[in-house]
Amino acid sequence: MDWKQAWSTTANTTTTALDSLAPVCAPFAIRWDREAERRAQLRTPENLKALMAAQRQHNTALSNLRLAKNLREKACATSKGPLSKERRAARAALRATRADAKATGTGLKNARRSYPATLTGLAVQAHAAHAVPSGLASWLMSEAGNALTLWPASVSAGLIGLNVAGLWLGRRQPSVRLDDGMTAEERRLASRLDPSFWVQNADARGLSGTVPTPAKLTPAGLVSHVRLDGRWTPKTFRAKADEIRALLGARTDLRMEITSGSHGDRATITLRTRSAADGINLTGWQPGAPWGIDTITGEPVMVPLGRRMLVAGTSGSGKSWSTRALLAEASETEDHRLVVIDPKRVEALNWEHRARTAVHPDDVLTVSDELVAEMHDRLELIPRGRDTIAITPTTPRITVFVDEGAEIISMSGQKGYGRIMDNFRTLARMARAGEIILIWATQKPTMDKNGGIDPQISAQITYRAALALSTSGESRVVFGEDATEKGWHAHELPMPGVAMLRSGPKTKPHPITTRAFSPADVIALPDRPIWHRQASRPAARPLHLVKEAADPSAARAATNRDRVLRAVHDGARTLRDITDRTGINKGTVSREIKTLTDTGAVRKSDDGTVLPGREAA
Repeated sequence: MDWKQAWSTTANTTTTALDSLAPVCAPFAIRWDREAERRAQLRTPENLKALMAAQRQHNTALSNLRLAKNLREKACATSKGPLSKERRAARAALRATRADAKATGTGLKNARRSYPATLTGLAVQAHAAHAVPSGLASWLMSEAGNALTLWPASVSAGLIGLNVAGLWLGRRQPSVRLDDGMTAEERRLASRLDPSFWVQNADARGLSGTVPTPAKLTPAGLVSHVRLDGRWTPKTFRAKADEIRALLGARTDLRMEITSGSHGDRATITLRTRSAADGINLTGWQPGAPWGIDTITGEPVMVPLGRRMLVAGTSGSGKSWSTRALLAEASETEDHRLVVIDPKRVEALNWEHRARTAVHPDDVLTVSDELVAEMHDRLELIPRGRDTIAITPTTPRITVFVDEGAEIISMSGQKGYGRIMDNFRTLARMARAGEIILIWATQKPTMDKNGGIDPQISAQITYRAALALSTSGESRVVFGEDATEKGWHAHELPMPGVAMLRSGPKTKPHPITTRAFSPADVIALPDRPIWHRQASRPAARPLHLVKEAADPSAARAATNRDRVLRAVHDGARTLRDITDRTGINKGTVSREIKTLTDTGAVRKSDDGTVLPGREAA
């Protein structure tokens, strides 16, 4: 323990010299009190009875030993030779009584150890044993009138005085002068982070050898730097988080961070009693508004569009509320479009006026097929020398938001829908150049069979955001294997609306208070164009001298309903025939035929044949 360090750091914050001496005397007082308590606990009536019985047995054994010695002397005096019967019997009795005296002496020593004298009584005995014989010897050996004689009694009295003073100082609670502006909780925590309190109580918590500096109040809470002596390292100190919290008496839900300090023998304790985002309005949304506020630095956090992103958060963490600002930004301008894939349907309903939505497996398959086809068309348009396609109203950036990745993975396991995950993997690997950007959100960020992240998709993610997660393992899946070491502890975030965002190796693991965007706010947003894939761009036509007649059907929008209706007009009469001609999923074709039948565009005959509506007559 570096007591000089404790002394020097305490002297800057305490009010008297006695307060400065308290950390130096604290270990002595702690050891004294601990030993006194141990002895007091052993001084029970049972141990006292055992001591008295051992004393009686030992006294009896000593009496028998004296008697055996007398009998031996008498036998030696009356017998004629060393091998006589009387002498042999006396020697045997003496050996037996000596062994009994030795055994009872050991028992008495153990009994005295089990019922020890009080520490004060032991100290008095030690000083008396020192002062009386030494004082008598000094008196006999000193010369009369010698003023330089050092009397042992005065030395013992001085040592007793130092002992009492050290105990008083070690038990003293110093008064600490704290910074103004602290709350009552911060004042209590800062007083316990002061070295004068810490050094006195650290040993009882197994933290002996650590000395903190006085806590400093920052916009993000209290910060204290801890010096680590002896066997301590930042890693072993971090493992004592429960003991540190108990020593400080901090609330269980108060976020406490223990990180490495500026040197190898330093650690930093940060208590998040405050947030730099306090007082900043983060409700609603306006174009260009930040995604959140860094709770430590107070700086706005922006998430640029065009970045493939993973958003993870357990149920109730505020994942949906936090991502809506991103989706609003991605659907605001005329050169941006939004696609929302939501098997739960709840979020998709909010965005129907601004986004292409897909809820059912048939819809998800259709939309993903169209996105892959759109990607391939766009990749063909990228000229030599460019990495991405130019964003224009005719080729807008398409942000694809998957609201629950685990449900999409489960959906692709159904018969006939396995192509869904193949499509999303292709979009994650190749679609960025075509400005088709994937945002993957999930409540269960694991890569097992029940998890919500596909390994191939995860490998392409550049921005990783997480609100409160369930376990440290989930934090490592989201932020990487070094998440625990680097401080990306998303499983310790409070709920709701607090996130971490890792966008590069130099990003700090700072908590972010995210913008809250309610469903009512989304519904109140103005309508925006909704993306639908147009027909494939035709190849360049050969030059003809005669003007060709325009094909009226070429101007028709190639929606699934139009393609089904055109197939019926072209002669397709069965569901199988229509599916083969259009290439659309069977379930989607069946649904579109039902809609066209209800509107009268087609009709079904008695044998199930599909006929155009004009043939009904």
